[in-house]
Amino acid sequence: MDNGGDALRFEMPETMKRDKFCWFRDGEFGRQTLAGVNPFSIKLVMAIKQRKLFILDYHDLLLPFVSKVREIEGTTLYGSRTLFFLTPEGTLRPLAIELTRPPTDGNPQWSQVFTPCEHSTGFWLWMLAKAHVLAHDSGCHQLVSHWLRTHCVVEPYIIATNRQLGVTHPVFRLLRPHFRNTMATNAVARQSLINAGGTIESSFSPGKYSMEICSVAYDKLWRFDLEALPNDLISRGMAIEDPTAPHGLKLTIEDYPFANDGLILWDAIKQWVSDYVHHYYLDPSVVACDEELQAWWAEIRTVGHADKKDEPWWPELKTPHNLIDILATIIWVASAHHAAVNFGQYTYAGYFPSRPTIARIKMPTEDPSDEDWNRFLEKPEAVLLETYPSKLQATTVIAALYVLSYHSPSEEYIGEHIEAAWADDPIIKTAFEKFNRRLKELEEIINERNANPELKNRNGAGIVPYELLKPFSKPGVTGKGVPYSISN
Repeated sequence: MDNGGDALRFEMPETMKRDKFCWFRDGEFGRQTLAGVNPFSIKLVMAIKQRKLFILDYHDLLLPFVSKVREIEGTTLYGSRTLFFLTPEGTLRPLAIELTRPPTDGNPQWSQVFTPCEHSTGFWLWMLAKAHVLAHDSGCHQLVSHWLRTHCVVEPYIIATNRQLGVTHPVFRLLRPHFRNTMATNAVARQSLINAGGTIESSFSPGKYSMEICSVAYDKLWRFDLEALPNDLISRGMAIEDPTAPHGLKLTIEDYPFANDGLILWDAIKQWVSDYVHHYYLDPSVVACDEELQAWWAEIRTVGHADKKDEPWWPELKTPHNLIDILATIIWVASAHHAAVNFGQYTYAGYFPSRPTIARIKMPTEDPSDEDWNRFLEKPEAVLLETYPSKLQATTVIAALYVLSYHSPSEEYIGEHIEAAWADDPIIKTAFEKFNRRLKELEEIINERNANPELKNRNGAGIVPYELLKPFSKPGVTGKGVPYSISN
């Protein structure tokens, strides 16, 4: 790698083209929690009445793995919490980072809070603390927001649909494009990305415990009912129900690009599904009597998610309204949720200081030797570089993220072209055309929002406009486009 010269040269990510030093800024650190590649983790601190404090909380999920991960050579881990303050401008300003190591090897628990600082020592400690948090966020993004919540959980839907619904069943016809190529894509991921010793295990902080963390997150955090965008936002305190507000929700942060664009797309999907379902189920009682449909939903719950089959939060399937909610959620996950966490990966993480996937060494303040502390004081930038991924790790990840972020020329985008099965029925054809028009309107709305200087989380000097939920795209790494299915 050191002698390779320009043998491996990637195009510069859009973030770096616009602002080579954006990764230094605390403002960009906060902005990306709302408009970056992982907008699903930021939460409101519920105990504060003024609703101005927000948190990235990876403490409880990661802390049980810290001691085990630290036995792996070349990586380290903490439990972390990062607090943000909502400024009057509607942006998030990071206030503090808490890093925690549990008792280990006879040593007591170590925990320290780092804050932004103008003095050089505090500044470099803050930069290092951010690097650790970004590594945690990268791991949880890839393992939870991306793999678990899209690729992984869609598989039971695909299997049940093919096992229980006939090919002429209207629900089979509706879902078919949303499952295209997903099983093949997941098979490739299991061979080269999430496999033992693969890209994730070799280049992300959790190392060989990556899939175990994913499994724990599924057990503790995943719920079908919270996969619907409005419910997800409400559960994180990022919105409250408000019948007078657009989409029936009032956002806690008004300029939350993922939620702003996502809610329009969610409503468009739900309206299309509603038109479709009401056409085929004119008599509401038919849903409960549809044996294929009931077997389909039973298999998803009791076989596909057998360990969660008795959870009280599973929706019933008795009415067209139930069916619309279930189908809209499945379609949202397979299309928009996946697009939001996948196709911006090269844009935001293609330059590794902006979003490192691994932190290789511990903080200088954790039980330091005199030699280590003096080295930090003399060459803090060298310690930061040692914390970041190695050249081999960075190159491996960049190559993977480029492939994941790439739209093939054969990509099929949601609502762009009508399926033959839908075109056969003039009522469904009309409903689809309405869906298509709404998606084209969303593209224009996104353009207008990105041009609005009042929306500081998507507009400003050097800021990459938020386009991840623009429905359509040309081939390549474009940072936009919502395919029907998880095909990348």
